[in-house]
Amino acid sequence: MTAALFAVLLLSSCSSDGDSSFTPVANEPAAELQANVTDGATDVPVDTVVTVDVSHGAIDGATVRDTTGDAVIEGTVEGDRWTAAERLEPGVAYRLEAQATGEDGETVELAAEFTSQALTLDEQTYPSVVPLQGETVGVGMPVIVMFDIPVQDKATFEQHMTVTSDPAVEGSWNWLNDRTAHWRPKDYWPGGTSVHVDLQLNSLPAGNGIYGQQDQVIDFQVGSSVVSTVDVNAHTMTVQIDGQVARTIPVSTGAPQWASREGTKLVMEKHASIDMDAATTGVDSADPNYYNLKGVKWAMRLTNSGEFVHAAPWSAGSHGRANVSHGCVGMSTENAAWLYQNSKRGDVITFVGSTRPLEAQNGWTDWNVDWETWKAGSALSGAAEPAPGA
Repeated sequence: MTAALFAVLLLSSCSSDGDSSFTPVANEPAAELQANVTDGATDVPVDTVVTVDVSHGAIDGATVRDTTGDAVIEGTVEGDRWTAAERLEPGVAYRLEAQATGEDGETVELAAEFTSQALTLDEQTYPSVVPLQGETVGVGMPVIVMFDIPVQDKATFEQHMTVTSDPAVEGSWNWLNDRTAHWRPKDYWPGGTSVHVDLQLNSLPAGNGIYGQQDQVIDFQVGSSVVSTVDVNAHTMTVQIDGQVARTIPVSTGAPQWASREGTKLVMEKHASIDMDAATTGVDSADPNYYNLKGVKWAMRLTNSGEFVHAAPWSAGSHGRANVSHGCVGMSTENAAWLYQNSKRGDVITFVGSTRPLEAQNGWTDWNVDWETWKAGSALSGAAEPAPGA
């Protein structure tokens, strides 16, 4: 009886309606981490963006910090890769630490210490930006970036130089030379625009062994629209604020031998009082046309060569009647004070009726260049994209 029962049980255990094969569960693999910098590496290029890749697992996090612990480079994870948010600083010893969880559920860590290449100041180019942080400017104001050491790889730099605004406008960079780039909108900024400038240039290769020295992030505001027209033949300056004529001012512009230049200029500087010495424009003190005026009131620079709008009480009899200056726009002290109080850097002043042309880059002359020509000055084939809202 017992033997028969055993036989039945044995038969039952060896037969089934399903698959009778047995497959053991395989061991899941451990995570493997791989960085693009190796432990003990020296002279790692400063434009390196550190990455860590994982296989057979998921990255939990990573950091790069200098060995003093003061500076930390964070990053982001996308898929199986962690990517640092910044390039490296020159001549710094770093430690990379990363963690991942493998398919086996176990944590794996990676650590690597390395040193970035050292750079001298002559191997780094510093970007200075106009406007300044928080400044309120006029509707003609371009974004101006000036480099202290020439940039050869302009295309790479321009790819990391962005201007966004609210409201959005169409605009483009234009490289005036190896040291200077301007960004301006297609048309004057709308009054009240908020502008955000983001230059991610630190440790970016500029060509010829030069690297960007620093990032720059600038936010500025466009104020009310102040657009003026100086008619050198009518001896008037008509000032429009937000599209409405606010004042027509009698003026005296440059005498024929020093005619004020034709074209659109921008207010570059404002001085409640300034000394004006003709020697700064190349006129010798022995020249009969030399002048040295102390404490000129309410002066605003329009050109590099020395054209200003300012109070000129000494020529009051010529205001609205004759052009007698050395190229500046003179007016009464009261009118000059009013204009000064209502003006900002980047306000537009266009001169008409003169036979003397305004030289390119004699001041901020961007608005004398037609839009298609302006776009062609971009290092990225002149392509201009609408700037998204900031």
